[in-house]
Amino acid sequence: MQFTRTLPRELVHRAAIAEVFLTDARRASEDEVLLAAQFPRLHAFHDDTLAPRTHHDPFMLLEACRQAIFVVAHRCLGVPLGHKFLLRAIESEVLDLTALVPGNTPTEAVVAARIEERLRSRSGMTGLRLALAVTIRGRPALSARIDYSWMRPRDWTRLRSAQRGALGLSGRPVALRGPHADAALVGRRDPANVVISPPRATGDGGSAARLVARTTHPTLYDHWVDHVPGMLELEACRQLALTAAVTAGTLRTPTALPVGLSARFHRFAETDLPLVCGTAPVLPGADVECALHQLGAPVAEARIGFAGRDTAGLAGAAGAAPGRLPGAGGTALT
Repeated sequence: MQFTRTLPRELVHRAAIAEVFLTDARRASEDEVLLAAQFPRLHAFHDDTLAPRTHHDPFMLLEACRQAIFVVAHRCLGVPLGHKFLLRAIESEVLDLTALVPGNTPTEAVVAARIEERLRSRSGMTGLRLALAVTIRGRPALSARIDYSWMRPRDWTRLRSAQRGALGLSGRPVALRGPHADAALVGRRDPANVVISPPRATGDGGSAARLVARTTHPTLYDHWVDHVPGMLELEACRQLALTAAVTAGTLRTPTALPVGLSARFHRFAETDLPLVCGTAPVLPGADVECALHQLGAPVAEARIGFAGRDTAGLAGAAGAAPGRLPGAGGTALT
């Protein structure tokens, strides 16, 4: 497989070439696709950490998997460019932390995607469940499973217009302003990469914060969307979970790596309405449970497990493989 140039940016639903991680794709069988990926040695968002940059961010590998789902749909199944995509569920597990250690050159990886299930309706195929495995230097680095679906642009426009109209919203969404948490509190150096407000304790022993990302962020809002992107929701959960775990004393610092993730998306999150992220009480040795709500309705839920950057492999790392969350739904991914 080749690592000399990226795949077309429109194929992976990115606007900036610098945000395209995939460099090649080859169909191995009816249900299997091999993809090549290259990760930069330093990324302004994924590598922004107060800790020494000893490992690639697992969420960057997960972003390569996210890009892979579009390639499988467009190139292998003939889904037209321009169709809109919905992220319904996502799971990931870091298999070997040492495989995430960067070298002196950009990291090259192979992403093996396998179709586990085809979702169909009267109109034909409408979605997939993909199992993905990321290998770096021949070593299994991360496994993931993503459930997603797609729809025609006119159906999307009709759906979103009805949803926003029911909420009394119209016109182009404008992100709500608000204070951001201190960058050091979430393990970041750059304040622009903070996506939550200052956390507050809740009466049940958990914590809560509002999602306050800027729609001009070059990675999280690489291109304009009319809702809060699913990967941004996961980042808000990650940041709040880190602060909650440090406060509870189950993590030493907010620079731990997310080595296990299980998330479900139930509905669209509107950019121009308050979106609150909350955690359950954090227990020693357990994953951090998070939930996103808007106007009192559940938007998404996630469980995240963390490991310190000095953890040898993953033996004994809490939360390395969160259990699957129940339920299903849909939130926009593009």
